[in-house]
Amino acid sequence: MKNRLFALALTLMCLLSALAENYPYRSDLLWVTVPDHADWLYKTGEKATVEVQLYRYGIPQDGTVLTYTLGQDNLKPEESGTVTLKNGRARVNMGTMKKPGFRDCNFTVEIDGKRYSHHVKVGFSPEKLQPVTKLPKDFNDFWAAELEELKKVPLKYTTKYVPEYSTDKIDCYLVKLDVTRRGQCVYAYLTRPKAKGSYPVVLNPPGAGIKTIKEPMRRKYYAEEGCIRLEMEIHGLNPEIDATTFKEISNAFNSRENGYLSNGLETRDTYYMKRVYLACVRAIDYLTSLPEWDGKNVFVQGGSQGGALALITAGLDKRVTGCVANHPALSDMAGYAAGGTGGYPHFNNGGNIALTKNQLEVLQYFDVVNFARQITCPVRITWGYNDNVCPPTTSWMVYNVMTCPKEPLITPINEHWTTEETEYGHLKWILKHRK
Repeated sequence: MKNRLFALALTLMCLLSALAENYPYRSDLLWVTVPDHADWLYKTGEKATVEVQLYRYGIPQDGTVLTYTLGQDNLKPEESGTVTLKNGRARVNMGTMKKPGFRDCNFTVEIDGKRYSHHVKVGFSPEKLQPVTKLPKDFNDFWAAELEELKKVPLKYTTKYVPEYSTDKIDCYLVKLDVTRRGQCVYAYLTRPKAKGSYPVVLNPPGAGIKTIKEPMRRKYYAEEGCIRLEMEIHGLNPEIDATTFKEISNAFNSRENGYLSNGLETRDTYYMKRVYLACVRAIDYLTSLPEWDGKNVFVQGGSQGGALALITAGLDKRVTGCVANHPALSDMAGYAAGGTGGYPHFNNGGNIALTKNQLEVLQYFDVVNFARQITCPVRITWGYNDNVCPPTTSWMVYNVMTCPKEPLITPINEHWTTEETEYGHLKWILKHRK
């Protein structure tokens, strides 16, 4: 009996320790950076100070010297220095900015021959940030013509039931959806409630890269709580292809010199992303053709490139009744060429691809900020300040140009990630905004 009780107690201790783990990433070092403004925001001309704390094994580091650099969001550092920790703490004057934007403080330290780093960004009047990307006079005419051409392409698709992704509550199907007359297609997983009824539809475009669709069961709660959800890819690659083949394709067709985000940028008609944007509209065509659609509610939701495509689809297609976007990519992509901070994929930033003047003009027709200006439905948008992939500078720009009903969820500490709580909150927002 005692042995059984001991085994049970040991099992419970192991489970509790896993649930209550202080450092989910299991690092020996814990960094804490605390700006002297609780919201990490300042007015232009106001000086910012940040306290940095460093713990090793939970023990404050005393006498340790940190190196730091200061500079504008995602640009080269402007100054550097060192600071010595006293009982694990030190303060650094981050300076100020005369124009709206974000300032980044990067810390590095070497301990036992290993280099560690951490950073923190603070904003200066970001509510005044505006993109450098201009709205072409014929922007709406160009896209209206493209949408008319898309209507001439018959809605054609195949579906296959996927039992391994289905449960007693939801059904899952693999969809192959044609998007051009030439047979170009995209694939997607459709999940829907098993119970008969009418439901809102939710389109989920993908993040950047050539990769498999994320595990459909990861967001099964959409279907479990009464939504039809379509999680799509954009390159026409069947997700049932094995992982090795997918990797080989990605390596062959997404390298720096021929990446799809710069492919065909010589003209509006040859740019790779034109077909991608229209594929998102075609996905809405498919979703609204389903007999289980409630006839009213169409939502788009995604993160990074997926957040960009969600906003773009909401700007293109007035059937969309609500949009949720995490840290959108493809936003003010001309920023670096103008000497400021630009959005992913960081064209004209140092060693990244340098676009010509003509290519930058073509890019205006594909930049998120110009679609954000067209959105009329409610939008929920979330971003973090420590993000280097999709900088806070460009997320603020997107938010600032929107004139639709909008709701920000700002999470300063976040880098290029969101929590499961935030992701589930997106569904709750969608359900709340049903008509």
